[in-house]
Amino acid sequence: MRSLDAVEQITATARERLAGVPWWWWVGPDSPAGTSSALAECGAHEVTTIPVMVRPLDQAVDPMEPPAGLRIEAVTDDDRLPELVRTYSRSMGVAPILEPDIVRIESQRRDNADIVRLAAVLEDRVVGTTVVIAAHDVAGIFLVHVAETHRRHGIGTALTAAALQVGQDRGMRLAALAASPAGEPLYRRFGFVDVAQYRLFTFPVQMSSPRGR
Repeated sequence: MRSLDAVEQITATARERLAGVPWWWWVGPDSPAGTSSALAECGAHEVTTIPVMVRPLDQAVDPMEPPAGLRIEAVTDDDRLPELVRTYSRSMGVAPILEPDIVRIESQRRDNADIVRLAAVLEDRVVGTTVVIAAHDVAGIFLVHVAETHRRHGIGTALTAAALQVGQDRGMRLAALAASPAGEPLYRRFGFVDVAQYRLFTFPVQMSSPRGR
């Protein structure tokens, strides 16, 4: 979205297509000046500010002993993908009814050759996730989530270390991510630093109008 003229149009389209579903709009350094004000005029509310953090991948990743029994596995087929999606979707509060659609979309992505999906597996169950997308010499780290019942046991640390290793193995120059408040201290321990920030806006959930009225 490069023009403020498009804000109102896109907002109206999103409200129609996403009726009944929470949705957000990220405003960052690549957004046109005035986007935040335009969104506020359309009824959006600012939720938080999220730092964008980077780390050079020529720095060594300190070897870390994962929690006992934990394995970090690349998800390379459709058998494990539904469980991966279920884990991060529930952590994000996504309705279970939407999970099959997310699995279908993930399996059919055109850039799947550039994506490495990692699952933290404990007792043959996926308890944590992250996704690495390698493009333009950058390893983007997304969807670092740990199941609520398994947090604060080093699983997020193990996933982050594994994601950095993926970036190094693929010859990327930098790792980059958008940090949640909970994840920011962890990423700083890995040497990530702020380079920008995004302001996150949300819109009130609206139910669709009955057709034909």
